[in-house]
Amino acid sequence: MSQPKGYVDPAYLQAAAKRVKHIKEASYGRMQIKPSYKVLDVGCGPGTDTIILGRLVGPAGQVIGIDYDEEMIAQAELRAKEEGIEKWVTHQRADVASLPFDSDYFDSCRSERLYQHLPNYEQALSEMTRVTKPLGWVVVLDTDWGTLSVDTNEVDIERRLVRFFAECYMHNGYSGRQLYRLIKRQNLTEVSVEMFPSYILSYAIAQESGIMEKAAQEALAAGVLTDNELRRLREGLEEADAKGVFFASFSMIMVAGRKT
Repeated sequence: MSQPKGYVDPAYLQAAAKRVKHIKEASYGRMQIKPSYKVLDVGCGPGTDTIILGRLVGPAGQVIGIDYDEEMIAQAELRAKEEGIEKWVTHQRADVASLPFDSDYFDSCRSERLYQHLPNYEQALSEMTRVTKPLGWVVVLDTDWGTLSVDTNEVDIERRLVRFFAECYMHNGYSGRQLYRLIKRQNLTEVSVEMFPSYILSYAIAQESGIMEKAAQEALAAGVLTDNELRRLREGLEEADAKGVFFASFSMIMVAGRKT
């Protein structure tokens, strides 16, 4: 199966979940989950969130996770079985642009760090809204990669690489900043916005997913950077890391709204 732009594997998602645990927990709170609720996790990955959501709704509830990646679904199903909650926590392959569920079915829906990978993210939000019950909550969380910044003396090179990453490597690297507008277009009420700044103090962690290296190679191929410029940028970041002063930051944005 061909992978979407900016794809990361299940192992990376599980490792990253620990670093954004507080953000995930905030999204669960916005979903207003109660025991026996029916909940949908769009872009569920390896089941990082569906397992927790399953504990929140309990055996009388239902959690469904969808993802386009079959490997993600397989790992999520395995985790549900290991946790003994597979009777009410299930996962299936589906297209977010055409969800295979009845309208007004779920009490609450969520999506996290998915829209940046989607070519048609507005249709995805429309589908999430459609399958949510009246008075139910739709919660979407994503990164605004335009806020990514790395401390370096090579500011011009860094800015070109960041812009290429947001605009060319991802389908929609600015999705985080667009969520408020998209949610409002769905005529959801009680709309709330929260921002979550994140920082990284290790060059190794910044490179962990491999996506920035892939983006750098594509930027080279596109003529956005030269070999010499990329070498200078890397050397400077490696030197900063060796001195213990590496610093990078970005912001994630969560928007929630209630269906009328």
